[in-house]
Amino acid sequence: MRAPLLALAVSALAAAAGAAETGDSEYGAYLSGECTTCHRADGADEGIPPIVGWHEEAFVAALQAYRSKTRLHPVMNMVAGRLNDDEIEALAAYFATLAD
Repeated sequence: MRAPLLALAVSALAAAAGAAETGDSEYGAYLSGECTTCHRADGADEGIPPIVGWHEEAFVAALQAYRSKTRLHPVMNMVAGRLNDDEIEALAAYFATLAD
């Protein structure tokens, strides 16, 4: 009886951990308006780097670096500085869905 319960508990924890790492893409779509003011949602590059189709981990790392000012750009430092981890993960999930 203990083995099946232990297996169920481990599976539930693993599923919860996986869910915590993925942002809510619908919330990201809601938040994306400020991003797409400069970065084009169609991925075109007109002097401002595209952000669509990035791997979520790379997107999160970039925004966290801007937020902590270890990656410097005045506008991005200001924008990322206002975002919490959930918002960054949601944006990462949303922009990952826009891959070509």
